[in-house]
Amino acid sequence: MIFFDVDTQIDFMLPVGALYVPGAEKMIPALARLTEFARAQRIPIISDTDAHSAQDPEFRDWPPHCVAGTLGQNKVPETLLANPRVIPNDPGPLPEGWRQAPQVIVQKQTLDAFETHTMDRLLEGRLGERFVVYGVVTEYCVLCAARGLLRKGVKIDIVTDAIRELDPERGRQVLADLERAGARLTTVAEVLGR
Repeated sequence: MIFFDVDTQIDFMLPVGALYVPGAEKMIPALARLTEFARAQRIPIISDTDAHSAQDPEFRDWPPHCVAGTLGQNKVPETLLANPRVIPNDPGPLPEGWRQAPQVIVQKQTLDAFETHTMDRLLEGRLGERFVVYGVVTEYCVLCAARGLLRKGVKIDIVTDAIRELDPERGRQVLADLERAGARLTTVAEVLGR
C-alpha cells in the first residue's frame, strides 16, 4: 500500500491561505491520523505539492498561490513525516536516496502531478501496489491524481472523509465517475482498520 497525498498545503488548507478550500481545515485531524498510521506501519507517502514561480502561467486562471518559498506553499505539519525527500519538477536524475525516504514530496506547477518530469519515474516498480488517495481539491487535483493512477492500471482507494471539494455537487459527480472507472471509495476508519 502507498498513500498519495494531494496538495495538503497551507494556501489550500487553512482560512488564511491564498486559495483556501472552505472547510479543508476540518479534515486535518483525519490527515494526521493517516500520516501517523503511515509512519507506524512504514507505509510510503507520495505527496504532490504546488511550487509555483511568482509569474506562473497558472495564475492566469487562478489567483496566485503556493509560490515556492512562501509560507503558503508549505504542507500543513500534520501531513509530514520526518525527513521527507523533496523532488523538484526536473528532468534530471532523481535525488539520491529517495527510495528509502518515508515520504517523497513531488513539486508540480500544474493541476496534474502526472504532467511533471518525475511522477512516472517515482512509480516505476510500484504499480502493483494499492494507492490510497486523499487531499484537495476533489474536482481538480485529486481528480487528476486519481485519473493518472487509474490510467496506469493501479488499484486506488479514495478516502472520502479526507478530501474536500469546492462544489459539493461536482465533487459527488467526480467520485461517482471515479468509482465507475474502478476506484474504491473508503473512509479513514476503514483504511486504519486494515
